[in-house]
Amino acid sequence: MTSSNGIRLVVLTGAGISAESGVPTFRDAGGLWEGHRVEDVATPEAFELDPATVQRFYDARRRSVASVAPNPAHHALARLEAELGDELLVVTQNIDDLHERAGSRRVLHMHGELGLARCTACGDRSPAPGDLLDEPACTACGERMLRPDVVWFGEVPYGLDEIDAALAGCAHFAAIGTSGAVYPAAGFVLTAAALGARTTELNLAESEITPFFDETRLGPASVLVPEWVDELLSSR
Repeated sequence: MTSSNGIRLVVLTGAGISAESGVPTFRDAGGLWEGHRVEDVATPEAFELDPATVQRFYDARRRSVASVAPNPAHHALARLEAELGDELLVVTQNIDDLHERAGSRRVLHMHGELGLARCTACGDRSPAPGDLLDEPACTACGERMLRPDVVWFGEVPYGLDEIDAALAGCAHFAAIGTSGAVYPAAGFVLTAAALGARTTELNLAESEITPFFDETRLGPASVLVPEWVDELLSSR
């Protein structure tokens, strides 16, 4: 089975794959939010009420992510893309750029990208020109109204139509390092399975959606993903 756009394999990645590179996950104790309530740093309302706190938080995250490196799981997916080309689409819930730094190019960031800024005046999305707390000007319109290009709670994720099209015709769907607690991503396995795709979960521990997968493998992503990629490529 092949979708009309040629995608045969859709891989969803979550915080677990980047955690092994040292990127904290917000759902772990003492994780990403570092003492901040989600409501204080990851909602449009928080940005409207206290933009300085939100900007300071994401500026710090941007610098932190720049200091870590892709791990073997990221590199394995880049190797898989090198072999499959347009037959593979990686959909990530992560806002870091570790997939790209490992060499992946077909990556859809459904929750936005930490390295980008979005202008609230004209809607332009472009690389963040340094710390946004300093209120740099938008390169498109000149207004000093930039915010992190991150999809906050209550906002619509990016690329949902493209993701739906890929899921509709893929032969295999895999989820790596996801909690299964955040929708709509948590429902992708059900969509893919209903349309006949094989489904595989690679996770450190069972997730909220483990029962919906045909196969679940438990362990570190940096170990499981390279092994899984080797199996996929050897079976071609």
